[in-house]
Amino acid sequence: MSDNEMSANNNQLGKNPSDNLEGKSGDNALEDQKASPYAWYGLSVLVIVYMLNFIDRNIISILAEDIKADLGISDAQLGFLYGTAFAVFYALFGIPLGKLADNWHRIRLMTIGLVLWSSMTAFSGFAKNFAMLSVARIGVGVGEATASPAAYSLISDWFPKHMRGRALAIYSSGLYVGGGISLLIGSLVVENWNKAYPVDAPLGLAGWQAAFLAVGIPGILLGMWVLSLREPERGAIDGLKTKKTERPFKEFFQELIAIIPPLTLIGAAQAGPKSFIKNILGAIIIAIICYLFILITGNTAQWVFIGIGYYAVFSWATTLKSRDAPTFALIWANPAFLCTILGYGCVAFLSYSSSFWGAPYAIRELGIDRVDAALLLGAPSAAAGFAGVILGGWASDWLLKRNPSGRILVIAFGLLAPVPFYIITFTTQSLPLFYFAAFTSTLFASSALGAAAATTQDLVMPRMRGTATATFFISTTMVGLALGPYAAGQVSTATNSLSTGMLSIQAIAPIGAILLFIAYKLLPTAEATRNDRARAAGEDI
Repeated sequence: MSDNEMSANNNQLGKNPSDNLEGKSGDNALEDQKASPYAWYGLSVLVIVYMLNFIDRNIISILAEDIKADLGISDAQLGFLYGTAFAVFYALFGIPLGKLADNWHRIRLMTIGLVLWSSMTAFSGFAKNFAMLSVARIGVGVGEATASPAAYSLISDWFPKHMRGRALAIYSSGLYVGGGISLLIGSLVVENWNKAYPVDAPLGLAGWQAAFLAVGIPGILLGMWVLSLREPERGAIDGLKTKKTERPFKEFFQELIAIIPPLTLIGAAQAGPKSFIKNILGAIIIAIICYLFILITGNTAQWVFIGIGYYAVFSWATTLKSRDAPTFALIWANPAFLCTILGYGCVAFLSYSSSFWGAPYAIRELGIDRVDAALLLGAPSAAAGFAGVILGGWASDWLLKRNPSGRILVIAFGLLAPVPFYIITFTTQSLPLFYFAAFTSTLFASSALGAAAATTQDLVMPRMRGTATATFFISTTMVGLALGPYAAGQVSTATNSLSTGMLSIQAIAPIGAILLFIAYKLLPTAEATRNDRARAAGEDI
């Protein structure tokens, strides 16, 4: 896109700070910034993309019992398919793709990712065994890794700071609406397919396979709509216009080498002998820890994937300083940032587990059929998640005006308030109480996401927002998605009780509370010194 086109788009979007803030100064000027109608239109398209993102990701929940029966797999393997197989590669590729979102055309990147993850969801419909389904889930994870880094960066350039909590919460509502809709779509497709084809189904597909095809194919078509969006100018709304990167794919491949094993050894060697030795020692320690977990659990695939994921993140983080010292300073050398994302990772640990295992628990323990479980869990879950994330985003912006750490309070609420309702959900034998507790826990847990997302964006420079988002999602996926559903499934497999599995993982809540308390204390200083710390690390401001 030419400079003239960018300028024209910026004028259309109302994103030139000098136009909006002329004659004003300080906090009053910032408060007077408004989002343009096109910003709201762009946000609505991104919400639809995120809805599809989570339909494709979460549909496996309502299909779990059929997949388990057809492929002969355990609860631990189901947790692996839903969480780890997806999450590890989502996290790994999220970093280089987040860097690409910082340096390249975000709309094009999101379109490519949408087509990829939709194609791999459709490919899941042809899976004949655990290995094929694992490969498909890996592909879905790689494709979906493009979405939120690009989307968070776009939204932060469409909406001023005092509106970002709400805007990112609205975007994040797609997570909950998509997750709820996935249960409805999956159950309806399976039921109708099995009725229509009790024998001799087309291509020999079972109902759960047809469901993957039904949600995967539309995403390929949606890509054309996404491609029509206009790209805003980076940082203009914050008065921090960002220079265009001349060689965006060079930096993308540098990040790829830094995080994708075994290319990580090349990246570590480029950073110097000390970095290479540190990399090898880190790999050995992680391998030993994962081997011990394999001996304890007997689940090789889970801990091999986890080991690869954590080693890759370790490799990337330890070499980032040599490649981009300012980004390292504002992310990995920033305790406020780290405690915020790890604290939210604990929220994700519990909420991902509940959203995945809710339907199987209702079917197994409460005797509900698939369609009823999807209808009575899916629609209320979508409504609760939508309401919770919007209210949480609004509350985080309201609290921010009164308390520089106000958003952390919303995250802490999203961590602790749902715990009693998780316990009720997975212990009660009363259907009405089950549905009420599931609805309430989703409502409360969803409130944290917009606040956490907005905090990560405020702690970095505009050019770093894609990388910051990808780092944020390392926590939500490598802590929340990769470990939560699996841990509950592993305990369920060992005890033959899904209830025990879900109760056991509530122990993570106090850990998250401590992390968020530290973030609360550190955040004001971290935000106030952001530009100074970036400049000291070499940022051209």
